[in-house]
Amino acid sequence: MHQIFKVTAAIVVMGLLAACGQGEKNNSPAIVVAFGPSTYSEQFMKGILPIMAAKGHHISPKVFSQNSQINRSMKDGEVHASIFQSEAFMKDTNRLTGSNMIKLADTASAPQSLRSSRHTSLADIRDGMTITIPNDSVNAERAARILEKLGWVTIREGVDPIRFSVKDILPGQYTLNIKEIDPAQALRSLEDADFAVVNGNYIVSMGLKISDSLAIEETPPEHVVIVTIPEALKDEPWAKDLKAAYESDEFKAYILNEPLYDGFILPSAWQ
Repeated sequence: MHQIFKVTAAIVVMGLLAACGQGEKNNSPAIVVAFGPSTYSEQFMKGILPIMAAKGHHISPKVFSQNSQINRSMKDGEVHASIFQSEAFMKDTNRLTGSNMIKLADTASAPQSLRSSRHTSLADIRDGMTITIPNDSVNAERAARILEKLGWVTIREGVDPIRFSVKDILPGQYTLNIKEIDPAQALRSLEDADFAVVNGNYIVSMGLKISDSLAIEETPPEHVVIVTIPEALKDEPWAKDLKAAYESDEFKAYILNEPLYDGFILPSAWQ
Protein backbone atom coordinates (compact mmCIF):
# COMPACT_ATOMS: atom_id res chain seq x y z
CA MET A 1 0.00 0.00 0.00
CA HIS A 2 1.38 3.40 -0.95
CA GLN A 3 2.21 5.91 1.78
CA ILE A 4 -0.63 8.25 0.81
CA PHE A 5 -3.27 5.58 1.43
CA LYS A 6 -1.70 4.74 4.78
CA VAL A 7 -1.86 8.39 5.78
CA THR A 8 -5.49 8.75 4.72
CA ALA A 9 -6.49 5.64 6.65
CA ALA A 10 -4.64 6.91 9.71
CA ILE A 11 -6.53 10.18 9.56
CA VAL A 12 -9.89 8.44 9.50
CA VAL A 13 -9.03 6.24 12.50
CA MET A 14 -7.22 8.88 14.57
CA GLY A 15 -9.82 11.51 13.79
CA LEU A 16 -12.54 9.24 15.15
CA LEU A 17 -10.50 8.47 18.25
CA ALA A 18 -9.83 12.15 18.85
CA ALA A 19 -13.49 12.99 18.51
CA CYS A 20 -14.53 10.19 20.87
CA GLY A 21 -11.93 11.14 23.44
CA GLN A 22 -13.01 14.75 23.54
CA GLY A 23 -16.76 14.28 23.25
CA GLU A 24 -17.62 14.34 26.93
CA LYS A 25 -15.56 17.39 27.86
CA ASN A 26 -16.08 19.46 24.73
CA ASN A 27 -19.42 19.67 22.96
CA SER A 28 -18.43 22.64 20.77
CA PRO A 29 -18.47 22.24 16.97
CA ALA A 30 -15.45 20.49 15.50
CA ILE A 31 -12.57 22.51 14.09
CA VAL A 32 -12.16 21.22 10.54
CA VAL A 33 -8.52 21.09 9.43
CA ALA A 34 -8.03 20.33 5.73
CA PHE A 35 -5.24 18.79 3.70
CA GLY A 36 -4.64 17.69 0.14
CA PRO A 37 -3.29 14.21 -0.60
CA SER A 38 0.10 14.78 1.01
CA THR A 39 2.40 14.12 3.94
CA TYR A 40 1.25 17.27 5.74
CA SER A 41 -1.72 15.33 7.05
CA GLU A 42 0.61 12.82 8.70
CA GLN A 43 2.62 15.66 10.24
CA PHE A 44 -0.59 16.93 11.76
CA MET A 45 -1.92 13.60 12.99
CA LYS A 46 1.30 12.50 14.66
CA GLY A 47 2.87 15.81 15.65
CA ILE A 48 0.07 18.35 16.17
CA LEU A 49 -3.19 16.55 16.99
CA PRO A 50 -1.90 15.17 20.33
CA ILE A 51 -0.97 18.70 21.42
CA MET A 52 -4.35 20.12 20.40
CA ALA A 53 -6.26 17.21 21.96
CA ALA A 54 -4.42 17.71 25.25
CA LYS A 55 -5.78 21.27 25.29
CA GLY A 56 -9.33 20.00 24.83
CA HIS A 57 -9.89 21.02 21.21
CA HIS A 58 -12.31 18.98 19.10
CA ILE A 59 -10.47 18.53 15.77
CA SER A 60 -11.91 17.00 12.60
CA PRO A 61 -9.13 16.34 10.02
CA LYS A 62 -10.30 16.14 6.41
CA VAL A 63 -8.32 15.07 3.34
CA PHE A 64 -9.52 16.46 0.00
CA SER A 65 -8.78 14.58 -3.21
CA GLN A 66 -7.90 17.84 -4.97
CA ASN A 67 -6.18 20.87 -3.49
CA SER A 68 -8.44 23.17 -5.50
CA GLN A 69 -11.41 22.15 -3.32
CA ILE A 70 -9.86 23.27 -0.05
CA ASN A 71 -9.81 27.05 -0.37
CA ARG A 72 -13.32 27.03 -1.82
CA SER A 73 -14.52 25.10 1.23
CA MET A 74 -12.72 27.52 3.54
CA LYS A 75 -14.41 30.49 1.88
CA ASP A 76 -17.76 28.72 2.33
CA GLY A 77 -17.05 28.27 6.05
CA GLU A 78 -16.77 24.48 5.88
CA VAL A 79 -13.02 24.46 6.67
CA HIS A 80 -11.38 26.39 9.51
CA ALA A 81 -7.70 25.74 8.82
CA SER A 82 -5.64 24.17 6.06
CA ILE A 83 -2.11 22.93 5.58
CA PHE A 84 -1.23 22.51 1.91
CA GLN A 85 -0.38 25.83 0.25
CA SER A 86 2.35 28.47 0.19
CA GLU A 87 1.88 32.10 1.16
CA ALA A 88 2.28 33.13 -2.48
CA PHE A 89 -0.42 30.67 -3.56
CA MET A 90 -2.70 31.85 -0.74
CA LYS A 91 -2.31 35.50 -1.75
CA ASP A 92 -3.00 34.65 -5.38
CA THR A 93 -6.16 32.79 -4.35
CA ASN A 94 -7.26 35.75 -2.22
CA ARG A 95 -6.83 38.01 -5.25
CA LEU A 96 -8.68 35.73 -7.64
CA THR A 97 -11.57 34.71 -5.39
CA GLY A 98 -12.03 37.59 -2.97
CA SER A 99 -11.07 35.37 -0.05
CA ASN A 100 -9.43 36.74 3.09
CA MET A 101 -7.06 33.99 4.21
CA ILE A 102 -3.98 34.66 6.32
CA LYS A 103 -0.85 32.80 7.35
CA LEU A 104 -1.03 31.38 10.87
CA ALA A 105 2.28 29.48 11.04
CA ASP A 106 4.93 27.62 9.06
CA THR A 107 5.31 23.87 8.94
CA ALA A 108 8.11 21.58 7.78
CA SER A 109 7.89 22.04 4.03
CA ALA A 110 9.01 19.88 1.10
CA PRO A 111 10.80 21.61 -1.82
CA GLN A 112 9.99 21.02 -5.47
CA SER A 113 12.39 18.83 -7.42
CA LEU A 114 13.07 17.49 -10.89
CA ARG A 115 12.64 13.74 -11.36
CA SER A 116 12.69 11.18 -14.14
CA SER A 117 11.91 7.51 -14.63
CA ARG A 118 13.64 7.36 -18.01
CA HIS A 119 16.84 9.25 -17.33
CA THR A 120 19.46 9.02 -14.59
CA SER A 121 21.39 12.18 -15.40
CA LEU A 122 20.66 15.81 -16.25
CA ALA A 123 23.14 15.35 -19.09
CA ASP A 124 20.53 13.22 -20.90
CA ILE A 125 18.50 16.32 -21.82
CA ARG A 126 17.88 16.81 -25.56
CA ASP A 127 15.80 19.07 -27.79
CA GLY A 128 12.19 17.97 -28.05
CA MET A 129 12.00 16.18 -24.71
CA THR A 130 8.80 16.54 -22.66
CA ILE A 131 8.81 18.04 -19.17
CA THR A 132 5.69 18.36 -17.02
CA ILE A 133 5.20 21.15 -14.50
CA PRO A 134 2.32 22.09 -12.13
CA ASN A 135 -0.62 23.82 -13.79
CA ASP A 136 -1.21 26.59 -11.22
CA SER A 137 0.63 29.86 -11.79
CA VAL A 138 2.59 29.98 -8.53
CA ASN A 139 3.95 26.44 -8.68
CA ALA A 140 4.50 26.63 -12.44
CA GLU A 141 6.75 29.66 -11.93
CA ARG A 142 8.69 27.80 -9.23
CA ALA A 143 9.14 24.84 -11.57
CA ALA A 144 10.30 27.06 -14.41
CA ARG A 145 12.94 28.60 -12.13
CA ILE A 146 14.42 25.13 -11.57
CA LEU A 147 14.65 24.61 -15.34
CA GLU A 148 16.03 28.13 -15.82
CA LYS A 149 18.78 27.52 -13.26
CA LEU A 150 19.80 24.43 -15.22
CA GLY A 151 20.02 26.57 -18.36
CA TRP A 152 17.41 24.48 -20.14
CA VAL A 153 14.92 27.36 -20.55
CA THR A 154 14.64 31.09 -20.12
CA ILE A 155 11.73 32.98 -18.57
CA ARG A 156 10.07 35.93 -20.20
CA GLU A 157 11.46 39.13 -18.68
CA GLY A 158 9.18 41.04 -16.30
CA VAL A 159 6.60 38.26 -15.95
CA ASP A 160 4.28 38.47 -12.94
CA PRO A 161 4.61 35.22 -10.92
CA ILE A 162 0.94 35.19 -9.99
CA ARG A 163 -0.04 35.34 -13.69
CA PHE A 164 2.65 32.94 -14.85
CA SER A 165 1.88 30.32 -17.49
CA VAL A 166 3.74 27.94 -19.76
CA LYS A 167 3.67 30.68 -22.42
CA ASP A 168 6.21 32.58 -20.32
CA ILE A 169 8.77 29.78 -20.67
CA LEU A 170 11.10 30.34 -23.63
CA PRO A 171 13.84 28.14 -25.12
CA GLY A 172 17.20 28.24 -23.38
CA GLN A 173 19.94 25.82 -24.32
CA TYR A 174 17.18 23.48 -25.49
CA THR A 175 13.77 23.67 -27.14
CA LEU A 176 11.53 21.55 -24.95
CA ASN A 177 7.90 20.47 -24.80
CA ILE A 178 6.69 21.91 -21.48
CA LYS A 179 3.27 20.61 -20.40
CA GLU A 180 1.18 21.83 -17.47
CA ILE A 181 -0.61 19.16 -15.42
CA ASP A 182 -2.38 18.80 -12.09
CA PRO A 183 0.41 18.71 -9.45
CA ALA A 184 -0.97 15.49 -7.99
CA GLN A 185 -0.41 13.75 -11.34
CA ALA A 186 3.25 14.74 -11.68
CA LEU A 187 4.78 11.42 -10.66
CA ARG A 188 2.32 9.49 -12.82
CA SER A 189 3.23 11.72 -15.76
CA LEU A 190 6.72 10.19 -15.73
CA GLU A 191 5.23 7.17 -17.51
CA ASP A 192 5.12 9.35 -20.63
CA ALA A 193 7.28 12.43 -19.93
CA ASP A 194 11.07 12.57 -19.87
CA PHE A 195 11.19 14.72 -16.73
CA ALA A 196 8.71 16.21 -14.25
CA VAL A 197 8.95 18.95 -11.67
CA VAL A 198 7.17 17.52 -8.65
CA ASN A 199 5.96 19.22 -5.48
CA GLY A 200 7.89 17.57 -2.66
CA ASN A 201 4.93 16.45 -0.58
CA TYR A 202 3.82 14.09 -3.36
CA ILE A 203 7.28 12.53 -3.49
CA VAL A 204 7.34 11.77 0.22
CA SER A 205 3.72 10.59 0.23
CA MET A 206 4.68 7.84 -2.21
CA GLY A 207 7.52 6.65 0.01
CA LEU A 208 10.22 8.22 -2.19
CA LYS A 209 13.14 10.41 -1.14
CA ILE A 210 13.52 14.03 -2.20
CA SER A 211 17.29 13.53 -2.09
CA ASP A 212 17.01 11.04 -4.99
CA SER A 213 15.81 13.79 -7.33
CA LEU A 214 17.99 15.06 -10.18
CA ALA A 215 17.67 18.71 -9.11
CA ILE A 216 16.19 20.24 -5.95
CA GLU A 217 14.69 23.70 -5.59
CA GLU A 218 16.22 26.34 -3.35
CA THR A 219 12.79 27.30 -2.03
CA PRO A 220 12.21 31.02 -1.36
CA PRO A 221 10.27 31.88 1.84
CA GLU A 222 7.07 32.79 0.00
CA HIS A 223 6.86 29.25 -1.39
CA VAL A 224 7.16 27.16 1.78
CA VAL A 225 3.98 25.48 3.00
CA ILE A 226 2.03 27.33 5.69
CA VAL A 227 -0.92 26.87 8.02
CA THR A 228 -3.77 29.00 6.65
CA ILE A 229 -6.94 30.26 8.34
CA PRO A 230 -9.62 32.87 7.55
CA GLU A 231 -8.60 36.23 9.00
CA ALA A 232 -11.89 36.37 10.93
CA LEU A 233 -10.75 33.39 13.05
CA LYS A 234 -7.28 34.64 14.00
CA ASP A 235 -8.24 35.52 17.59
CA GLU A 236 -10.00 32.24 18.34
CA PRO A 237 -8.35 30.32 21.22
CA TRP A 238 -7.94 27.22 19.06
CA ALA A 239 -6.12 29.27 16.40
CA LYS A 240 -3.65 30.60 18.95
CA ASP A 241 -3.11 27.07 20.26
CA LEU A 242 -2.64 25.73 16.73
CA LYS A 243 0.04 28.33 16.02
CA ALA A 244 1.78 27.49 19.29
CA ALA A 245 1.64 23.77 18.46
CA TYR A 246 3.37 24.24 15.10
CA GLU A 247 6.07 26.33 16.79
CA SER A 248 6.47 24.00 19.77
CA ASP A 249 9.49 21.97 20.86
CA GLU A 250 7.30 18.85 20.77
CA PHE A 251 6.52 19.24 17.06
CA LYS A 252 10.14 20.15 16.30
CA ALA A 253 11.33 16.96 18.01
CA TYR A 254 8.84 14.86 16.04
CA ILE A 255 9.98 16.29 12.68
CA LEU A 256 13.70 16.07 13.42
CA ASN A 257 13.44 12.46 14.58
CA GLU A 258 11.34 11.23 11.65
CA PRO A 259 13.48 10.14 8.63
CA LEU A 260 10.48 10.76 6.37
CA TYR A 261 11.15 14.49 6.62
CA ASP A 262 14.85 14.49 5.74
CA GLY A 263 15.43 17.31 3.26
CA PHE A 264 12.39 19.33 4.37
CA ILE A 265 12.63 23.08 4.95
CA LEU A 266 12.19 23.76 8.66
CA PRO A 267 9.93 26.49 10.11
CA SER A 268 11.62 29.83 10.71
CA ALA A 269 10.30 29.86 14.29
CA TRP A 270 12.69 27.01 15.11
CA GLN A 271 15.78 28.98 14.14
